[in-house]
Amino acid sequence: MASVNKVILIGNLGQAPDVRITNSGIKVAEISIATSSYYNRDNERVEKTTWHTVTLWNKLAEIVERYTGKGSSVYIEGRLETEKWVDSNGQNRYTTKIIAESIQLLDKRTR
Repeated sequence: MASVNKVILIGNLGQAPDVRITNSGIKVAEISIATSSYYNRDNERVEKTTWHTVTLWNKLAEIVERYTGKGSSVYIEGRLETEKWVDSNGQNRYTTKIIAESIQLLDKRTR
């Protein structure tokens, strides 16, 4: 049976992209994107912001490095990936990230 692992986000960068080159010479960028949702509590509109960590490789990393900065609006399509790691106390921990497969810049702002 087929399966789907698809994430679509529209949000704003919380800070400038963190870009680095791997030991094998591949460019990788990590960005933090804020998305907001709203709900009513006691007849008052409340905003809830969720932060998402997105990893971009190669050409996508170059695009975010060159054309985005803190506050930039982006549309991301990608997939979820969970990494297992061990903390300093020897406990297993898990981190879920979004691996970007495409990006669209939604504003004309440059860094």
